[in-house]
Amino acid sequence: MDGIVMLREDHKTVEDLFKKFEKTHKDATPKAKRALVDNMIKELTTHAFIEETIFYPAVREEAPDTTEHVLESVEEHHVVAWLLSELRDLDPGDETFDAKVTVLIENVRHHVEEEEKEWFPEVRKNLGRNRLVELGEQMTAARSKAPADPLALSSAKA
Repeated sequence: MDGIVMLREDHKTVEDLFKKFEKTHKDATPKAKRALVDNMIKELTTHAFIEETIFYPAVREEAPDTTEHVLESVEEHHVVAWLLSELRDLDPGDETFDAKVTVLIENVRHHVEEEEKEWFPEVRKNLGRNRLVELGEQMTAARSKAPADPLALSSAKA
């Protein structure tokens, strides 16, 4: 699978989780909120891991004009990783829980919009289909190596 197509699918998966949270969080039990947010943490941590370890380094090397975007994306991952770590340890009944999830959603949506509208078309043009398929294969293989802890992401340490 093409690496950009894979990342877009991940974006859709996470967006579905966000919409479900937005629709149900006011009436959801703490257990239901915890399950939904734990799923967000898993999906976002895995996504960030494959971007940071495979996609971003390849794009930065093969499309040097995108370096600024890669650096900004890593900083956005940094913010998200710390929010994820706070949410992982926060009781869903805590008065700040829903607010933190809302900030997480806003940050991720901003990141996704920039990638999909501004950056992915440029990357596709620079790398081409064959290279993107190679990256997709590498990212698929790397998914199983993703950490469970968002603070284990390289961007969390940046």
